[in-house]
Order: sequence, then C-alpha cells, then structure tokens
Amino acid sequence: MSEPDAPPAGSTADPATSPPLTAAGSAEERVHHALELAYRHLAKRDRTVAEVRRHLERRSVGGPSIERALAELHDLGYLDDRRYAQRYVEDRRRVDGWGRLRIAAGLRRMGIDEPLVEAALAGDPDARREPDLAVETLERRLGGAPLADDRGRGRALRLLATRGFPLETAYDAVRTYERRCDERGDG
Repeated sequence: MSEPDAPPAGSTADPATSPPLTAAGSAEERVHHALELAYRHLAKRDRTVAEVRRHLERRSVGGPSIERALAELHDLGYLDDRRYAQRYVEDRRRVDGWGRLRIAAGLRRMGIDEPLVEAALAGDPDARREPDLAVETLERRLGGAPLADDRGRGRALRLLATRGFPLETAYDAVRTYERRCDERGDG
C-alpha cells in the first residue's frame, strides 16, 4: 500500500469529488479511499473520531472501511479524542473566555464521550480560577463601567450564562465586579 495520504498509483481523481468505491473494489482499496478522504478532512484542523466518522459516512464509505480507517488514524496518532478534548478546553477557556458549561456542551456536540468530557474538564488548569475568569469577562466586556441597576445586573448575568459559567459563579462574579467598581469609585 502506498503512503496513506497519497492517491493510489495511477489515480488522478480527487477522492472528495469522485464517486464512492462500490463493493466491487477490494477491501484494501475501500480502506485506502476512506483514509484519503479522512486525511483531507484532517488537513483542515484537528477532528474528533465522531466528526471523521460522519464525514466518511456522508461520502458513502462502508462501515467496515470506516472502522479500519479510524483504527489506523488512531494508531498513527492522527485521531485522539482525549487530546482533542484537552486542547478544546484550553482554547475555549483562554481564547474565547468560556465557562465549563459551554465548554462541556461544545465537546459533547463534537461527539466526545462523557467520561472524556469530564476528564478534560477535571484536567483544566484554569478550573479553580473560573470565578476570577468570570469577573475578568465582565471587566473586558463592560470596560469597568458600573452596573446601574437590576437591568444591568441581569444583562451581566446573561452574558456570563451565555459564556457557560454556572449560575452561582455568575452571581458571585457580578457581586465582585460591583464591589470592584465601588472600590475604584466608579459606582
């Protein structure tokens, strides 16, 4: 078998646009075709096992070929849901300022199994800082401006809830934010 990400010898067709291999092709050819499609899909960004499986299913790749391709990609280190979940937690926390609830929902949507979701969240180095991160989110979003009334507090709570912070954390963050505004003399 040639390189997994190279087209089969003598082939000039683009596997993403070529018709799916039928049962007439050998099992090895079908797996090779599945690997070609998967490598092209993985070239854009890291993916979960579920995402690659759905991609191959949409391209009419048969179940046994999908399973063999997924196993090979896992063995080669191209697919690792545990690694994906850890990176996702770090990126969503640091880049997007998300709370644990939104991060967990995102991982589930990507097809990550619940034990891996919980493990990734448990391994989050910023988990203990979540209350501080919620206050920092308010500081960035509101620019240190005091909350004028209950309506402003409600908007601040909705902002934090939308970002995936648990309600109790959001309440505490709003109180801390208001206290800081008062200490600065903004309120």
